[in-house]
Amino acid sequence: MVEGKTRAEIDRLTGHDPKKPAPSMRPVDAATLLLLDREGSDWRVLMGKRHMRHAFMPGKFVFPGGRADKHDGDIAAASELRETDTARLRAGMGAKPSNRRARALAVCAIRETHEETGLLIGAAGERTPSHPDWTDFAGRGLAPALAPLRYVARAVTPPGRTRRFDTRFFAAMADSIAHSLPEFPSGELESLQWLTFDEALAIEAPPITHTVIALVRDRLASDPKLEGDMPVPGYFMRHGKFVRDMV
Repeated sequence: MVEGKTRAEIDRLTGHDPKKPAPSMRPVDAATLLLLDREGSDWRVLMGKRHMRHAFMPGKFVFPGGRADKHDGDIAAASELRETDTARLRAGMGAKPSNRRARALAVCAIRETHEETGLLIGAAGERTPSHPDWTDFAGRGLAPALAPLRYVARAVTPPGRTRRFDTRFFAAMADSIAHSLPEFPSGELESLQWLTFDEALAIEAPPITHTVIALVRDRLASDPKLEGDMPVPGYFMRHGKFVRDMV
């Protein structure tokens, strides 16, 4: 878990070499999605293993996700985020909050999930997306469905990295999957696995990944449908240590 860990501890856990020079980078907006499924009394979460050829986190298990694109906020959707989730996303945007930027993060999570896993989180809508990235949705009469997503966590990559992300973590139930393609369009992942929380906490993954898994596991214990309006934890490096704030 990342809370309370120093920058040196995070460097060691992630394999980052602090002696390697890196330009001063501002974090860019990113989003990721935890897909959840219940089998009896056990919850499972979908995780993918990154190809070893990747320079960023090779061989690590991750949730599908990535950086937001400039067009994400304009994509037609079959349904929108809950007002409470939109408000919490806006609350963490500093001086320039907007509903467009909030929905862009949710759209990003769905787009990246489609590109990395071949899963389409969507529903039939009055309009389908016209952007080329969404051809698989439009060709099936689908648009991304934002309503099933719940904003559950936020984390900012520590300074000194060549890539820094301000990542918003969303969760959704597996029944929000409208279609599954037979391949992984982006080729970024070499395999997908549905893992119990215990299994997910035992695999090799970034510390923030384990932190969010434990967070969602604990929330599901009291809110199994993720319908409650709960504060969202955010994890940030301050004064050399990771701290946890609530949104």
